[in-house]
Amino acid sequence: MHMQSLSKRADKNAISRRALLGGVVSSAVLMSIRSSEASGDLGFVVQVRGLLSRSAGDGHQRLESGNPLLDGDLVSTGEESSAELKLGGDTRILLGPQTSLFIDSFIAGQGGVLELASGQMIFDRPEGLPKIDVSVRTAFGMIGVRGTKFFAGPNRGAFSVFVEHGKVEVTNAGVSRRLLRGQGLDIRPPESAPRSLGKEATMAELSRLAVPSIPQDWEQSRIAEAYSSIGLE
Repeated sequence: MHMQSLSKRADKNAISRRALLGGVVSSAVLMSIRSSEASGDLGFVVQVRGLLSRSAGDGHQRLESGNPLLDGDLVSTGEESSAELKLGGDTRILLGPQTSLFIDSFIAGQGGVLELASGQMIFDRPEGLPKIDVSVRTAFGMIGVRGTKFFAGPNRGAFSVFVEHGKVEVTNAGVSRRLLRGQGLDIRPPESAPRSLGKEATMAELSRLAVPSIPQDWEQSRIAEAYSSIGLE
């Protein structure tokens, strides 16, 4: 009986040690996951042609292929430069020359808010994937995205948006336009400032008054022209 009691006690101790070890391992895994989430990594730089930098305090940090991207990053390309970014594992962002993009917030599989401060970009999320909600702020209004591929940036003297597949909604000056596959629109500031703003109105003030044009199908030549401004054939 004494031997059986010792044997049972040893078994209980072994079970307790295994439970304790399992708890430690589980805690370590959980801490690792939380640490990764807390780091804010949401994507990475796929490739760079020329110069890509991240604003860091009063200076700039040069970015290379493989560098992580974080919430709150302001990334900018130099002259004759372009870059490809990956957000959330399946969303590509292509930046053209002298383009600045602010990653306000982004959560994989859910979406977020981006700000195109200057230049041109292509947002590319493959068809067939679950849709995510993304808002892209620009000087010419807001672009609401529901999982799609589109171009946004200067083209033919206007700020233009073109949708290759999916759909987006462009809103500015109290007017909203919905773009479907193959459609594009232009947003041009008024040629003269209204009296309420005065003759010295800034471009930013005029941009807020620019009404998006009626969506139209874009010809292949214009699509190619917009994409080539980002370095795509």
